[in-house]
This record gives sequence, structure tokens and C-alpha cells, in this order.
Amino acid sequence: MKNVSAILLLLGLAACGDGSQKTAGPAGGPGGAPPPPEVDVVIIAPGTATLTQDLPGRLLAARSAQVRARVEGVVEKRLFAEGSDVKAGTSLFRIDARTYQANLAAADADLASAAAGFKRLKPLLEIKAVSQQEYDQAAARFKQAEAAQARAKLDLENAQVLAPISGRIGRALVTEGALVGKGDATHLATIEQLDPIRVEFTQSYSDLLRLQQAVKAGKQKQARVAAVKLLLEDGSMYPEAGTLRFTDLAVDPGTGSVLLRAEFPNPRRELLPGTFARVRFPQAELDAAIRIPQRAVTVSPLGQAVMVVDAEGKVSPRPIKTAGMAGPDFIIDSGLKAGDQVIVNGLQKARPGSTVKPVPWDPAKVAAPPPGAVPPAPTSVAGGQPAAAAKN
Repeated sequence: MKNVSAILLLLGLAACGDGSQKTAGPAGGPGGAPPPPEVDVVIIAPGTATLTQDLPGRLLAARSAQVRARVEGVVEKRLFAEGSDVKAGTSLFRIDARTYQANLAAADADLASAAAGFKRLKPLLEIKAVSQQEYDQAAARFKQAEAAQARAKLDLENAQVLAPISGRIGRALVTEGALVGKGDATHLATIEQLDPIRVEFTQSYSDLLRLQQAVKAGKQKQARVAAVKLLLEDGSMYPEAGTLRFTDLAVDPGTGSVLLRAEFPNPRRELLPGTFARVRFPQAELDAAIRIPQRAVTVSPLGQAVMVVDAEGKVSPRPIKTAGMAGPDFIIDSGLKAGDQVIVNGLQKARPGSTVKPVPWDPAKVAAPPPGAVPPAPTSVAGGQPAAAAKN
């Protein structure tokens, strides 16, 4: 009986063990293994893309004017608010004008005297009562008096310092009571036009030459879009598109680069002169381009690579070569083909040889950009369609 009781006890323990394993099976997957991790992928589909290049640039005012004193005198009053917008012709400073008023009064008197003398001699010359020399001297005095009066009027007008252009005026460089204009034209303030604002940037001539050769060979097409974009110092995209206005015809011998200039609308005065930024410049168009987000590419001493997922969900590394940028995306020169599934998010969970569950990458789920930034265009495939669309 003791042996029978021991056997029954062992069978009961075995049954309990089997029950626990059966209960754990459905929750953990076949054989108790966890489900494969999910990774976001893009499905490659070649399409049209614009090849871009990010070039360093500096913001400059579209127009800038230095306000200077044209006459000597003491500044009586500043007539503007520093940092405000002013219109051309607005009075900015008032210089003590009493000396110039006196000079104008004296010039008016001299002109009246010279005019009377000239007028008196004219009929006398006709009857030969005065010589031609006397008449010419009177005419010269009259002209000199006219010039002196005009100069005195101009000096009196310049005692009111006017804005030469419309724009935003900076801080006053002199204080009330300062003596200005003695010996030189004293710099009083600076006015800058900020809307639109200008951006000057440079492009390597070797890159420009390489592009021209690629277009000539038929590998690329000249970009038809003249609009450029601006990337600010914090990495955000300025919401307004700019227009290319000028390309220099000479190469700087010191840098081997060509100067370009673009203009951007600046209605809210968000962009300020002197700021450094990057200009995203369209260079060429590609018809059958493969493009992937930058975040999908890893770089090592061996080169660039991506992680791809095959039809069975297996992960494997794939070396690639890039051929430039299309906005925030890499243009792929070799290593990928249509239909490849490239991991964009979840690389830390995708080890070579492991099994994963690929799901289409949704760019809308990316963290919201900083205020004022433009969300990146859908970059999952070259044609600008998200991976979900490519999959369908």
C-alpha cells in the first residue's frame, strides 16, 4: 500500500507540472518563446526625387543704410524709438540750426543786393552807359550769391537728419548734446530692411562642375525648381520658401567656391542679419531614385549600411552607397532595390539573424517639430509615398 500511495503522489505532481506548462504556452507563444519585436520599415519603390545640398550661409539685410550727420552741430533731440520701423524721409535727429538760419538770412540779403545791382546794370549796358566788364562782374556776383543761398538752404535742411530708406532702425550711436559732423560725417544710427531678408551662401565649384557633367551625360536633369529652403541654427526648417536671386560668374580663388544669393520673406522679423544658417539648395532631378530616411543608415569604419527584413522576417545587414541628399533623405546609389524592407525605427531590437515583425513606418508618429518648423516630407520611398501606400 505504501508503494501505491507513492506512485499516486508522483503522478499527481506530474499532472500539476503539465498543467502549468500548458497554461504558460499561449501567453508566451509556441514553446514559451516571446513574440518577435515590431520594427518600423519602409518599402523601397523608386521614384522621382530632387537632389539637394545643404550649404552654409549667412543672413544679411536686403538693404542697409548708415545715417550720418551732414553738418556740424550739437544734437538737440533724438526723434525716433530705437528698434522701431521708420519710413524714408522721417526726421531722426535735430541738430542745433541757429547758425545755419543766420547764414541763410545773410545769403538771402547778399542775393537780393546782387540781384538789384545786376538788374540795374542790364539796361545801362544796352545804352553803353557801363562797360561789358562791369556787367559781367555783376552777373558773376549774382550767380555766386545764388550758389551761397542754395548752400545755406541745404545746410539748414541737413540740420534735420532724415531716414534715407525705410526699414528697422537700430540703437542711436550718439546722445543728445553730442557734437557731430566736426571733421567727418558722424555715424548716428543704422537702418536695415529685413523683409525680405537676404542669404548669401557658397557652393564648391568642383561640385558645380560635377553636376554639370552629370546633366550633360544624361544621368541627371537640371532642377526646375528655383525655390530654396532655410535650416535654422536649432535644426528647424524656416516655414517660408526662398527664391534664388543671384549666382556669381567668378570663382573665389581663395576658397574655390561660387557665391550665391537668395531672398526669403520675413514678415514677422524672425530672421535677423548676422545669423548663420544652412540653405537647402536644389541641384538636380532624378527619375528613378531610391531614397531612405537618414535615420535608417548606420555608419561604421566599414562604410554605410542598413538593416533589411526578408520575407520570413529575418534581419540582415546590407552595405549601401549614397549619392547625395534629397531633402532630409539619402539618395541610394547601390545596395538596395525595389521591394526591400528597410528598418527605420527599432534598430536596437533588430540583431542580424533575429526574427522581427515589420510594420509600415508612419512619419506622422515622429515627434512633433519645434514651433515654426516644417514637418519633413514623407520620406519612406523615393516617390514621396509612405511605406503603407507602397505596401498596398
